Amino acid sequence: MKIGFIGAGNMGKALLTGFIGSGKIDRSEIFAFDTNKSLLEKNAAELGFTAADSLAELIENADIAIMACKPDQVSKVISEAKELLKGKALVSIALGWDFDRYCRELGEDVRIQFVMPNTPALTGSGVLLFEEKNSLLAEEREFIMKLFKSTGLVIELPSKLMGIGGAISGCGPAFADLFIEAYADAGVKYGLPRDTAYKMVSATLLGSAKLQLETGEHPAVLKDRVCSPGGSTIKGVTALEREGLRRACQASIDEIMK
Repeated sequence: MKIGFIGAGNMGKALLTGFIGSGKIDRSEIFAFDTNKSLLEKNAAELGFTAADSLAELIENADIAIMACKPDQVSKVISEAKELLKGKALVSIALGWDFDRYCRELGEDVRIQFVMPNTPALTGSGVLLFEEKNSLLAEEREFIMKLFKSTGLVIELPSKLMGIGGAISGCGPAFADLFIEAYADAGVKYGLPRDTAYKMVSATLLGSAKLQLETGEHPAVLKDRVCSPGGSTIKGVTALEREGLRRACQASIDEIMK
């Protein structure tokens, strides 16, 4: 199946890099179009996909189109390409454009799948939320899911949970970055060089997350193993509890979900 990217910015490039690197699709089967011609040509030269000269050319060459432009550009794309998309499969990563919204705009002539990625997909460590409600053919969905797995962890969610899923995986990287910055600042306060502090905290966070994912153990169990009686870690943990870490984390999601 030939893939056509509508948009080749940061997230589009992340997916293109993952797809091509996975070996599950050849460069010759991937096309992309972007109104930023210099960016498109730069990415095409770097990754080896085919740069389309127009939106119409892209859709004509693609079996599956991937809407990777900014959410506020989707309506314009639809107005230009609605007829061209008929009979095609469309996978969208544009925030807010879920299955039902596309169905209202495009009708039943286009097969739809909404996917919500996050920025760590740039390093192949993303979280890709697939909306369960879709109209792709079975073989199209299987193919697309294999490609997206090359950029991170794929999780299927019912439509009603895409909002909370996106709040955690989509906004979560910013919260994690705040955590990294805060602990790095603490390290600098006590003498660590800034670049060393960032590396230490980021690597510690990455390693802890990987340990939980690979073992499947409850985070509390993993935490307890580090907390010796009367030791430094349990003192730090109780300070975080006293200062309201859990409450602050939950409040951040409550604010998003209002």
